[in-house]
Amino acid sequence: MDTRGPLCVGIDPHGSLLTDWGLTDDIAGLERFTRTVVEALADRVAVLKPQSAFFERFGSRGTAVLEKAVAEARSAGALVLMDAKRGDIGSTMGAYAATYLDPASPLFSDAVTLSPYLGFGSLRPALDAARTAGCGVFVLALTSNPEGAEVQRATGADGRSLAAVMLGHIAAENAGAEPLGAVGAVVGATLGDAGVDLAVNGPLLAPGIGAQGATPADLPGLFGASVGNVVPSVSRGVLRHGPDAGALRGAAERFADEVRAAVGGA
Repeated sequence: MDTRGPLCVGIDPHGSLLTDWGLTDDIAGLERFTRTVVEALADRVAVLKPQSAFFERFGSRGTAVLEKAVAEARSAGALVLMDAKRGDIGSTMGAYAATYLDPASPLFSDAVTLSPYLGFGSLRPALDAARTAGCGVFVLALTSNPEGAEVQRATGADGRSLAAVMLGHIAAENAGAEPLGAVGAVVGATLGDAGVDLAVNGPLLAPGIGAQGATPADLPGLFGASVGNVVPSVSRGVLRHGPDAGALRGAAERFADEVRAAVGGA
């Protein structure tokens, strides 16, 4: 982010977006879309975030497109954050960890999003795998979807919200790490007020900028002293400018410049 700009761009091949690009909503359209985004952005954007579901819907051929995109993006110098939101227990969580956090896997990524709502301890196989491989995870804490509040804002016997409990676990995992720990939190940029301590000594993925309504100017008010650790994420706000590669690059550069202006030297 220091060298390429403070921005994560999602690769979300919605069927409607493929159509808007003049592509067919099939494997050929998926391949063309994905190749265009990777070729346009992977050598200049800090983080690319493929949404796994939009590839999985095409079965094994879609997964093959995703594998190629991950490899080519990382080869061009971008960090790849796999947006898979996996969460399970025991050996199943271990299998998810092997899928995304084992360097021998064709889907090996620099980080993966995880759901902790089977208990934070259920994530241990992935946390250990990330530590071994030198990569990271982003744990869902306060998501931007309105339905998330019924779980994440629910309070336990000690009066803390579930989101606060998860953020506490993340901070404990990152204790003593310099400059930051490898366990990040997902905190939606559209929230307005987090209402919890976001100082987890780890990166904070902030989706929701652009089409979902948040702007870079919203980041300092939401994240406060932790704003320097934010990884702002935009998807449709950039992708809608395709299929022209120059327009995609220009949109990403504008968002990165807006983030720099809003965050300053944080």
